[in-house]
Amino acid sequence: MEWDDEIDATGLLCPLPVLRARKRLLALPPGAVLRLLADDPAAVVDVPHFCAEQGHALLAETRLDGRRRAWLIRRRA
Repeated sequence: MEWDDEIDATGLLCPLPVLRARKRLLALPPGAVLRLLADDPAAVVDVPHFCAEQGHALLAETRLDGRRRAWLIRRRA
């Protein structure tokens, strides 16, 4: 799947990955897809919760390596 923008939040701890995603999503047009990379263990819970609370669609979650994960988030319309 393709994405429109990407944030590498590797090394950042809760709540920074979600706060960075929130800020970037606000700057994107509705329907755009953001790829978020993070290695914070709390992001596994925080990212889906953020999407549900804000109305964004969580399209995919993928483990990249031992610790890093990637999420694809579609900005709400």
